Amino acid sequence: MKSSEKQESELQDPTTKYPRPPFELKKQEWPGLAGKMDPKPDHGEESYKGSGRLTGRKALITGGDSGIGRAAAIAYAREGADVAIVYLPQEEPDAQEVIALIEAEGRKAVAIPGDLREEDFCTGLVEETVDKLGGLDIVVCNAARQQAVEFILDLTTEDFDATMKTNLYAPFWIIKAAVPHLKPGSVIIGLTSQQGYDPLPNLYDYGQTKAATVNYVKSLAKQLGPRGIRVNGVSPGSTWTPIQVSGGSNDERLKNFGGDAPLGRPAQPAELASIFVQLAADDASYTSGNIYGAGGGVGQP
Repeated sequence: MKSSEKQESELQDPTTKYPRPPFELKKQEWPGLAGKMDPKPDHGEESYKGSGRLTGRKALITGGDSGIGRAAAIAYAREGADVAIVYLPQEEPDAQEVIALIEAEGRKAVAIPGDLREEDFCTGLVEETVDKLGGLDIVVCNAARQQAVEFILDLTTEDFDATMKTNLYAPFWIIKAAVPHLKPGSVIIGLTSQQGYDPLPNLYDYGQTKAATVNYVKSLAKQLGPRGIRVNGVSPGSTWTPIQVSGGSNDERLKNFGGDAPLGRPAQPAELASIFVQLAADDASYTSGNIYGAGGGVGQP
């Protein structure tokens, strides 16, 4: 069939493709479950179609049970990769859905529950991934803690420490453990956020960690580039995930979540999946030290 004869794909209006605010306030206890959200997020369960871009690759994704990490896990499996996901024990129902989706593609799936605030767990999860998948060449540090606190005097040292441990210490421990296993052509992807560039006042601690993620991506890209290991980051705008309904947003912001973006709605995790695939694929071999945004018109980075 000539290219001119190929069936044209139907254009989709991005402003109406997914649900728009206002949303009902259906909050959950931390850390929240995607399966209990209304409307339910789209992680690409029905929509993502693979084309073999990551055949034979071995991926580790923290926070792979839900949200952006889940979308990346589904996409990687459909592109031919074996995938290990890391998650909190409370998120087991979501995690088992992801494991089933990965295995449905004929790929190996490894479930690793635990607390990323513990160094021994972070080191051990890398070794478990390498052992069960037979190697490692994609590391996605996606998991994050986000809890909105309106005023600095109400932010406890315990909560501040938990955010720093989850969002910064854990990637440090995981990447440090992973590097000896990574061969030339491997990739590391960190998840930053528009909050790293233009933080909300009630995300004082979270915003700092996302700015630091931009920095560690650029630093590691310089360190690891000579070894043939690429390092990049993904910077989403407002994205509909359990983190928002389990304390990541206050009531006012949650009701109108994503409505301030020029597209008038929040992103769905599925809309970021292709970015993670592109950054991991061999045809992005000169992309390193870069931050890829998906801001719905916000313009960050």
